Amino acid sequence: MVIHESAEDYLESILILRERLGSVRSIDIVNELGYSKPSVSIAMKKLRENGYITMAPDGLISLNDSGMEIATRIYRRHKTLTKLFTILGVSEEIAAEDACKVEHDLNDETFARISEFVEKNA
Repeated sequence: MVIHESAEDYLESILILRERLGSVRSIDIVNELGYSKPSVSIAMKKLRENGYITMAPDGLISLNDSGMEIATRIYRRHKTLTKLFTILGVSEEIAAEDACKVEHDLNDETFARISEFVEKNA
């Protein structure tokens, strides 16, 4: 199944928020990403319908196995690319912003080489 960049961003945000807050609700995603409540609600419905997340009756959002796999992959790319850009002398803030722009589009082979480089030079 093809997953869009925006869905990857939502899944990554759920993972990051869970690590930071311990649990995640839609309002946390609204606050994190700055999107409107209706936009986040529609996105959560689509993610739920596609089997990436579950939502408990109390509103808590959990990543299913497929959602966790995607979120972990994107977050790993984000952290690795941010590290690469800081190694190159880019400020942490700009490095993180640029990593967001690049993390979705890299070929797996390219990312593997970047990962090896970052591990050797970190």
